[in-house]
Amino acid sequence: MKILGLSAKDTRFLLIVIFLTLATPILLQPFPEGSGLATFNAGYPDLMQRFAIFGIFAIGFNILFGLTGYLSFGHAAFLGVGSYTVVWMYKLLDYNVVWGLPLAVITSGIFALLIGFVSLRRSGIYFSILTLAFAQMSYNLAYSVLTPITNGETGLQVYSSDSQVLLGASEPTTPHFFGIVMRDNFWQPNFGGWQFTFNNGYYFTAIIAIIVFYISLRIFRSPFGLMLRAIKTNQTRLNYTGINTRPYTLAAFVISGMYAGLAGGLMAAMDPLAGAERMQWTASGEVVLMVILGGAGTLMGPILGAGFIKYFENIFSKINDQILQGWFSWMPDWLSGLLIEISHFFVGKSWHLTLGLLFMLVVIFLPGGLVEAGQRIARLFKKKPPENGGKGSDHHPQPAPHVAE
Repeated sequence: MKILGLSAKDTRFLLIVIFLTLATPILLQPFPEGSGLATFNAGYPDLMQRFAIFGIFAIGFNILFGLTGYLSFGHAAFLGVGSYTVVWMYKLLDYNVVWGLPLAVITSGIFALLIGFVSLRRSGIYFSILTLAFAQMSYNLAYSVLTPITNGETGLQVYSSDSQVLLGASEPTTPHFFGIVMRDNFWQPNFGGWQFTFNNGYYFTAIIAIIVFYISLRIFRSPFGLMLRAIKTNQTRLNYTGINTRPYTLAAFVISGMYAGLAGGLMAAMDPLAGAERMQWTASGEVVLMVILGGAGTLMGPILGAGFIKYFENIFSKINDQILQGWFSWMPDWLSGLLIEISHFFVGKSWHLTLGLLFMLVVIFLPGGLVEAGQRIARLFKKKPPENGGKGSDHHPQPAPHVAE
């Protein structure tokens, strides 16, 4: 079966992604409420939306870094531009996200075009430093210089004195999509000890994430995507053949920036507030970690990396002494006290240490990221072929597969 111009294999892959995305509220609640392991549940709206939003951010960054090899440390600037754009639409028109999100994509795309036009005159580490410089300039402009537009360190938010010319008398006063309020839950079923939350905002974000994932899939399979891979493999050789690679890299940079702007706009749809901290270099570094951890240049890698990091940030950081005491209460006091003291170094405020150690292990033993780990596990369960490769294989070798396969 083929849909939307995809091959049968890619269609199956897309359907699996759609299923996993829509079933996330169930899949992320594996433990019953009230159990000791319920701490590891992640099926609540705020965290699920962050999974989807940063998945979009990472997918876009992967189009640039994963396909072309250009490492940008300035993509947080586009994230911030998208957030500011959506909040300004709230202030000027109303809380309907439909006005702000398309404009956030366009605005961040124009901003990425300007930055990319200058930065892509250089490559390698020089390109990375240029993007970092632009991002830091953007952050400082938003934080102190452009305070009439960004509201500086306080952050841009909506006030009752704002014009909001389209705001109706009965219209919600929080972000919504034609009356569907983002923060509201439309279903909260209970099955035994399990409680599931189905949230409007998550499914709105999830549908957008599926759409942009499909677009990235088409880019990966297109001649344009093949040219980006060629640029990553040997850009100098392409230049010697007379091919001007700069339009391709600039297009990839702009598309990547538009993805980041969309993610920033969705963050404002989740919380109607935009601050300069979203433009800091640490946010750019975070998306780099997401892509590398998941698997740069792969389709699922950025999504896995984004989910992995956001899970650690939100779940492991909230494990405190009370939770640890509940886990180790069945042990002798001296042993439980020792384990709690040791655990302090890996959870709570020290969750970065655990994430750093896991990142080191992945980089050392799984250069292909979490996707490579999944591939290795899958190979363990695959049926091994006969040692001689089949009847007559010694005298009749099989033809080698095409490189594009």
